[in-house]
Amino acid sequence: MKLDVIKLDGKKAGSIDLDEALFGLEPRADILHRVVRWQRAKSQAGTHSTLTRAEVSYSTKKIYRQKGTGGARHGSKKAPIFRHGGVSKGPQPRSHAHDLPKKFRALGLRHALSAKLKAGALVIVDSIAMAEAKTAQLAKTVKDLGWKRVLIIDGVSVDGNFALAARNVEGVDVLPTMGANVYDILRRDTLVITKAGVEALEARLK
Repeated sequence: MKLDVIKLDGKKAGSIDLDEALFGLEPRADILHRVVRWQRAKSQAGTHSTLTRAEVSYSTKKIYRQKGTGGARHGSKKAPIFRHGGVSKGPQPRSHAHDLPKKFRALGLRHALSAKLKAGALVIVDSIAMAEAKTAQLAKTVKDLGWKRVLIIDGVSVDGNFALAARNVEGVDVLPTMGANVYDILRRDTLVITKAGVEALEARLK
């Protein structure tokens, strides 16, 4: 399928043929959901921690005699039933990551790209190379093009001046092709890919 290519100034720069296998799929929410869930679980810190009765700091002395008090039998103030006692079956540090086949992850990326094209939120630009790293200039360009929450995917590497200029522009994220992922694509309103980025994505996902 053909799609118009523009320059950063908004003028047309020809057209490009997009691979149907990457951009022409019917998006499936179940596939996208599974990949996003895998990404978010993998990035979860998992540092939650509670102290068990073996770890809380307290005396090990028996708190009162075994019989004759009229109360329940207790041996340790560390028991979970007491205030400041250990926590029973509380969360411990662990990894939340789970497995997802590599082919399925690649399929999810194809569906994310297709979803953006189907929604009319995919823009192909000729190049994002800048002569100087001027944040004000880039911010004006982004505003003129009507991009509010945008992810820009470049080729194998991102142009250095553009990366510096975009670093302090609100709502603009820039990634190289290898950094392209389902979660970041879906959470932005507009997906912008350079011609070099399209070629690199096709090489990565074919």
